[in-house]
Amino acid sequence: MDNWYQRNKFIIPWALLGFEVAISVGLHLYKLKTGLPPDSSVVPSPLQTLLPKLSEAEVAKQAYPPDAYPGARDVQSPYGSLRVYEWGPEDGRKVLLVHGITNPTIALGAIAHGLADIGCRVMLFDLPGRGYSATPVSTPHSARLYTSCILLALTSSPIAWTGNDSTFALIGYSLGGGIVVNFTSYCPSLVSSLVLIAPAGLVRPEHFTMTNKFLYNTGLISETILEGIIKSRLRRGETPAKPTPPKIVEGLPVTEEVPDEEVETVTDTPELSRLRPDISVPKVIEWQLDHHPGFVKSFISSIRYGPISNQHADWRRIGQRLSVQHTSNQEGSTKEGLQNGKVLVIAGEKDVLVVRDELVEDAADVLGKGNVEFAFVDAGHELPVTKSVEIVRTISEFWKI
Repeated sequence: MDNWYQRNKFIIPWALLGFEVAISVGLHLYKLKTGLPPDSSVVPSPLQTLLPKLSEAEVAKQAYPPDAYPGARDVQSPYGSLRVYEWGPEDGRKVLLVHGITNPTIALGAIAHGLADIGCRVMLFDLPGRGYSATPVSTPHSARLYTSCILLALTSSPIAWTGNDSTFALIGYSLGGGIVVNFTSYCPSLVSSLVLIAPAGLVRPEHFTMTNKFLYNTGLISETILEGIIKSRLRRGETPAKPTPPKIVEGLPVTEEVPDEEVETVTDTPELSRLRPDISVPKVIEWQLDHHPGFVKSFISSIRYGPISNQHADWRRIGQRLSVQHTSNQEGSTKEGLQNGKVLVIAGEKDVLVVRDELVEDAADVLGKGNVEFAFVDAGHELPVTKSVEIVRTISEFWKI
C-alpha cells in the first residue's frame, strides 16, 4: 500500500480535483435542464418547483400539504417567498411561534392550536429553506436574516401586530429559541413575553464533533459534495453512540425532533394539524429532503451562521433589562421589560441536545436567577410534539389566562 501511494502521490490530488470539477459541471448542467438559474441567489420552494406539476388530488396527498394550517399566505421578499400562517381571535393575545432547524411549522402546530383554543391570535412561518419558504442562498442564515423574516411575517398580517403600543409574545423552539432571544434583545419594546422551548443559543461548544467543525468550517470540501454528505446523513438520521457529554452530529437534530414510534402510538398526543390530521414529523422531513431543493442548503447555513451557541451577549442583554425592570418604576424600563419580569424556559428532562443541568446553569448565569423561570417535562427534544398539552398549560399559567 505504501509503495502504491508513493508511486501515485502526485496523481491523487489531480484525480480529486477532476472529480470535484466533474460534479460541479454536472450540477451546472442539471440546473440548466431543470430551469434553475446556474447562480441563483434564491432557490424556490416546492410551492414553485413541485405543486404546479401536481393535480389537486396529488397536492392534497403531500406529506406537508399547503393548507395544513389556517390563514396561509406567501409573502414576497428579497429573500424569496416566505410561507406564513395566522389564525385565532383578532382581539386575542398575539403570539408568534418560531420553529427549529429541521421541521417547518408543524413542530409547533399542536401548541399553536392549543393557544388559539384559549383565545390567542397565533402566527407561525416556515423558516427559509423549510416547508414552503424559499432559500436565499447568498444570504447567511444568521440572526440578521431571521429578524428580517420575523418583521416580514408581522407586517404581512391583516391586523396590526406593532405600533400604537401593540406588543406580542414570542415562543421559540430549538433554533427558534436562539432566534427569538436575538430578536427580543434588539427589539424589546415589541415583545410582551418570551417563552423558550429547549432553546439553542447556549449550547456548549464541546458538544460539536470535530467532524462537524471540519465539514462546516474548513472550506476544504466543495459545497456540492458537502450537501451530498449532509443530505445522506439527514436521511439516515444518524445519531451518536450516546457519548458523554453528548456530541451533536447532522442527523441528531432530526432524530431528536422526531418522537419515538412507541410514543406516537401509545400516547394520546394532539394532532399537529387539525386540518390535516395525518401529518407526521418523519414524513415531512423526508418530504423536504425529496422535494425542497434549498432545504439542505439552508440547514448547512443555519449550522454555520445561526444562533445556536455563543449567544450569551443576547441573553445577557435581556437579563440586564429585566434587572432594571425589577428595580425601577420608570416608564421606559416597563416598556422594555417582560410579563412577570421573567423569561419562561421549558425543556425536556431527557433532552440530549439541550441538556437540562447545563441549560439551568448557563441561562441563570446570563439572565440572572431572578429573571428566569424553568419548567420541565418528561420528554426529549421532541417535547413540542409529544407534550404540547403540558406546554400550553404551563404557558397559560405563566400568562395567567
